[in-house]
Amino acid sequence: MEILRFGPGHRRLGGPPGTQNVEGAVILADDRAVVSELAFGRYAMVVPHENPDNTALFVVISGAGWVQVGDERARINHGEAVVWPPGIPHGAYTDGTDMRAIVIELTGGGVEAIEGVAHAALDEVTDADVGADVDDDTPATPVPVTPAEGSLAERNVTRDEYDHSEGEPW
Repeated sequence: MEILRFGPGHRRLGGPPGTQNVEGAVILADDRAVVSELAFGRYAMVVPHENPDNTALFVVISGAGWVQVGDERARINHGEAVVWPPGIPHGAYTDGTDMRAIVIELTGGGVEAIEGVAHAALDEVTDADVGADVDDDTPATPVPVTPAEGSLAERNVTRDEYDHSEGEPW
């Protein structure tokens, strides 16, 4: 078994040219994917850039910030993720908060590849994984699992979060 280390003490400054106040560490890299951790400080930025070949999944694990895909920008919080498609400019930044994210970059695959990885992982779940009472001598048997369905609750904007640059009165 190999333990892969990341986090404080393992990160380095980096990113596309123009990146500011972001440290990261590659957790795993092979011919299928590159998995990295990014730590955004306050007022940090990964400038919009494109990757012509790879689809990436940007998963926020703590804090909050902003993400951009093409001309669209959105607030993102811990427990949320966004897909960065190949060939479309994408980036991320923080305002007054810190943010940590895991980036899973699939080499040469589209959104279907991300969905395929998730469904393949579900297909491999066994009765031992779901806590069934299995005798040590009994081989684990596959258990049918279906992906969860749902959506995020609507987030109400408070007066303090309202962007007055939009030109609309509160």
